[in-house]
Amino acid sequence: MDNHLSYRQITQEDNPAIAEIIKVVMTAYGCVGEGYSIEDEEVNSMYEAYSDERSVYYIVQLNGKVVGGAGISQLAGADTTICELKKMYFLPEGRGHGIGRKLIIQLVADAKELGYQRCYLETVKRMKAANSLYASCGFTESSETVGYTGHGGCDTYYTIDLT
Repeated sequence: MDNHLSYRQITQEDNPAIAEIIKVVMTAYGCVGEGYSIEDEEVNSMYEAYSDERSVYYIVQLNGKVVGGAGISQLAGADTTICELKKMYFLPEGRGHGIGRKLIIQLVADAKELGYQRCYLETVKRMKAANSLYASCGFTESSETVGYTGHGGCDTYYTIDLT
C-alpha cells in the first residue's frame, strides 16, 4: 500500500489522538515538565483551543491514521498582528515526506488571510529537523522571545514577516 499523507482541519474527535502525539513526541525529545507545551491546558482539547475565528489547526493523516498536526493562533501577550505557529508535532512515520513543509505553507497563507502581519514560534535546538524546516520555509531565528507563551524551556525562537 502506498503511503498517503493528507491534512485537514481538526475535529473534536481528533482530540485524544493529537494529545497523545504531542505527549509522545515531547517526551521523546526530553521536553517534559514546566516550561514546555506538553503542560499546556489546550493539549487535551485542541479542537476547542483552535475554534475561534483567528485560529486554525490541521491534523495530518497517514493512510487514515492521525500522525501529527500544527496550527496558528494569536500570540498570547502580543498585539493582534502577531500569530504563533503552535503544536507542530509528527510521529516518526509522518516525518520526511514533505507534509510539514506543505502544512507551514498552508498555515502562513492562513495567517495572512486572517490578517496577521508576523508569525512567531518557539522550539528547542535539539529538534534539529524542525529547526531546519522552519529556516528553509523562510523563518528567521531570533534572539528574543515575543509575547508570553509560558514555554520557558524553549531555547530557540523564529519569526517570519507576513506582509
